[in-house]
Amino acid sequence: MRNVKSWSLAAAFICCAAGVKADDIAEKGRAILTKNQHAVVTVELVLKSKFSMPGAGGQSSESRTDATGTIIDPSGLTVLSLSVTDPGQLIQNIMAGMSDEDSKFKMDTELSDIKMLLDDGTEIPAEVVLRDKDLDLAFIRPKSKLATPSNAVDLSQAGKAEVLDQVIALNRLGNPAGRAYAASVERISAIVQRPRLFYVPDSAMTTTKLGSPAFTLDGKPLGIFVMRSLKGKSGGGIMSMFGGQQENATSIIVTADSVAKVAKQAPAAGEEKAAEKKDATK
Repeated sequence: MRNVKSWSLAAAFICCAAGVKADDIAEKGRAILTKNQHAVVTVELVLKSKFSMPGAGGQSSESRTDATGTIIDPSGLTVLSLSVTDPGQLIQNIMAGMSDEDSKFKMDTELSDIKMLLDDGTEIPAEVVLRDKDLDLAFIRPKSKLATPSNAVDLSQAGKAEVLDQVIALNRLGNPAGRAYAASVERISAIVQRPRLFYVPDSAMTTTKLGSPAFTLDGKPLGIFVMRSLKGKSGGGIMSMFGGQQENATSIIVTADSVAKVAKQAPAAGEEKAAEKKDATK
């Protein structure tokens, strides 16, 4: 009877300790959301796509989609995932890992309109000023100078994480959810050191989207969620795109230091830009 009582007390203590830890993470996550939520914006994109496939000829279409962007400078300079603003390369890489016929799929995309949607309903016309294909980053800036400086994530205060660390990701939900700000707890499943440092989050489904910022629990920016894809054979077939493990594409967190380094190449507000034609150099 004494042993049963001891085990019961131990179980109760463990449950209590777990509850305290969960509450602590939630409290830290709410503080991060409160401080940084206004630096996370919805970016409305209008994409014109042209694609071709053997036996099907060429087709074109226009679509409107919402993306998540993170403002990293008070001037309104915002970083997104290039895979969202220009999905052609990502899709071609995925298709290259399927059948020989699928590998011949070609897709070109062009951004015909970009608007940053602020939480007060203001729509700000923007344009791409810099791209980095290796890191899957696209940088946009308002076409006109903002009336007031924007809230921004300070990438100079970058944090670091270890395997199995929990981090907080921020996002802005879609129109059906009232474009509410959201926070998710993510866990680092792997750290890749070469060819450059990046973090691999676990595969648990959350509200986190590409372009969302990630923060350590002490509130320091860890990086931005992007997609890493490589050409190659996955052997998974077309169904590997739906629920299967896609071997040549995965979501990663590119570090805040890497984003800040590339962002330095973005033209200053008011300078003549090469718009979408400017790519970051290595």
